[in-house]
Amino acid sequence: MNIKTLSFGCRLNALECEKIAKMLEMAVDAAILVNTCSVTGEAERQSAQMVRKLSRENPNVIIFVTGCGATRNPKLFEKIPNTIVIANKDKMDLSAYINAMKGANWDIKQSKIDVFNETEPTLSKKFIQVQNGCNHDCTYCVTRLLRGKSVSFGYDEILSMAKSAVAQGFYEIVLTGVDTASFVQIYDNKPFLLSDLCKKLLQDVPEIKHLRLSSIDPASPEVVKIIDLMKQELRFMPHLHLSMQSGSDTILKAMRRRHTAETLRKLIKFADNKVSFSADIICGFPGETEELFNETVDLVRELKLIHVHAFPFSPRPDTVAATMPNQIDRTISKKRVKIISDIANKNRAEFMQQQIGKTVSVLIEENNIGRTPDDIDVKVTGADIQNKTICDVKLTGTDCNMFVGVYATKR
Repeated sequence: MNIKTLSFGCRLNALECEKIAKMLEMAVDAAILVNTCSVTGEAERQSAQMVRKLSRENPNVIIFVTGCGATRNPKLFEKIPNTIVIANKDKMDLSAYINAMKGANWDIKQSKIDVFNETEPTLSKKFIQVQNGCNHDCTYCVTRLLRGKSVSFGYDEILSMAKSAVAQGFYEIVLTGVDTASFVQIYDNKPFLLSDLCKKLLQDVPEIKHLRLSSIDPASPEVVKIIDLMKQELRFMPHLHLSMQSGSDTILKAMRRRHTAETLRKLIKFADNKVSFSADIICGFPGETEELFNETVDLVRELKLIHVHAFPFSPRPDTVAATMPNQIDRTISKKRVKIISDIANKNRAEFMQQQIGKTVSVLIEENNIGRTPDDIDVKVTGADIQNKTICDVKLTGTDCNMFVGVYATKR
């Protein structure tokens, strides 16, 4: 209870906070752990701002700062009082924390948390990390430089985490990683890939009622296998979030992405309306003319993506894209974000209208609001339902970006 955590950025950071906090309980009476993000300049700024705030409010506690932001720019955090920076490569090593405390230049024997009002969101689903790092070389990405090469976790470890999750009452599992599609282990001299992992988890843990994947690289051959498995297995939620980044082949090539617009078209065609899709898109990448941006606009319309996480390009130090010519003014990038987001919102509204009248399996998260298989919010009426419950809900209408549904039965 005396180890408080706060994470920025990806869900992976929150998972790591849980693991590190348990580890730190053996070494320190009280501490604050902040897992930082560096995916954009704004994420890094917010991480540093929060650490400064925590330091001002808690002059008597050790603040461990780790993650991508602290690894890329340790000096930014080291100058903040009572902080200890732990690089990504050492953050799962307890001895790194112990040795760092020995070298602290202030008295840490009476470490005590004075104020901590920041809390991680309470989730009704359980995220399980299956992989870390990345072997690709996208020109805009600093995360791969900070997290290192791809490393996949063993199946026994993943299986143990899944069984532990359902024992705690989590019946929806989300598999995540830095580059989840690159997951691979070798068993009996044969590759055991992401699609194999999903299939075996569903077989070995029948208590799992919903299985999901976090963002996945559309260039991976595993995506087709995953879609095929989703068509066959009702417990595998039929929604994929693609790390699309652009709909222009010219920009995708400049990004050193390994897929094309046609790759995306073929995936949607193969899904045959049995799987829905959302995507990440970077707006204002260097060299993205109005014409090239419109190629992305047209593709988002064509693919009928029901949600797009669009964000303006952020030049990251030590990446190729940061020094590319023809950088786009950020005001233009922000306008393009709105254009893409508006199209995706229209796509989602049309999709939602088509779903009205259907009965779907819903995970209740909080205040009778749950998530449909297509990862859309639904407000459920007809009964007060406990969080983490998975139940059948008949979709009766929409309210803004949310479904309205009637409780049918518990699963």
